[in-house]
Amino acid sequence: MLCIGKSNMQYKEIKSKSLIKKITTKDRLFNGKYTIDPYQNCEFGCSYCDSYLDKTIYVKINAAELLKKELKNLPKGIIIIGSVNDPYQNAEKKFYITKDILEIIKQNNFPCHILTKSDLILRDIDLLSEIKNCFVTTSIISLNSSILKIFEKNVISTEKRLMIIKKLSDNGIKTGLAIIPIIPFLVEDEFENIIKSARKYKAQYIINKSLELRGDQKNLFMNLIKNYKTDLLDKYKNLYKDSYLPDRKYILQINKKLDKLCHIYNLKHIHN
Repeated sequence: MLCIGKSNMQYKEIKSKSLIKKITTKDRLFNGKYTIDPYQNCEFGCSYCDSYLDKTIYVKINAAELLKKELKNLPKGIIIIGSVNDPYQNAEKKFYITKDILEIIKQNNFPCHILTKSDLILRDIDLLSEIKNCFVTTSIISLNSSILKIFEKNVISTEKRLMIIKKLSDNGIKTGLAIIPIIPFLVEDEFENIIKSARKYKAQYIINKSLELRGDQKNLFMNLIKNYKTDLLDKYKNLYKDSYLPDRKYILQINKKLDKLCHIYNLKHIHN
């Protein structure tokens, strides 16, 4: 079945052969053992993401059926929901795939860690409260609305995302803030205000990771910088060179700065 969503995205219902993916290396950021993505591709179209230009969202309509089978003989471990694509993007309003998955996770007594930028997650707050060891992490790249318009124009405001953290925390759900991705040369001066806001809205931890630019995504991003902030283009080229990661010295510098701020504001800091 193919239909058109309100955001002019196409929704295509598919039947997946499998749902859960096992994480093969130690996950230092999210502490997960498994991942689930209820949807393939993402409607938010963040311009730093590799699904930036995708216009079809694949809806895994047999996800609940698969999950019931796959959890039967699976050793306990944290399941990350939304490791690649947001599980609470607009399609979830229509299909309820994420909610069905969470119901089954609750029934099977598995812990989970949900990653989202959407306040639609508040719809399921009662369900989340019933899941043993449930974490929710919301990401913010900047408090500057002009930066958000360039990179996250289809995502709710920073203030609304901070309210997700507060409302979940007020209901006893473990919550934190991810500064992911850190976009070099544009947001470093905001770190203290972001950490202060996280503390104010009751986040329990901070996670950070620098912007990765893989394959065609690198060319798309560099073109965006060329149009938006031309004076930074050479700095980006020097920072990334032939790698998809920024220079290691830059990463260490960012981690050190955030370590210090998280210590000052009494927040747990998690990074690679």
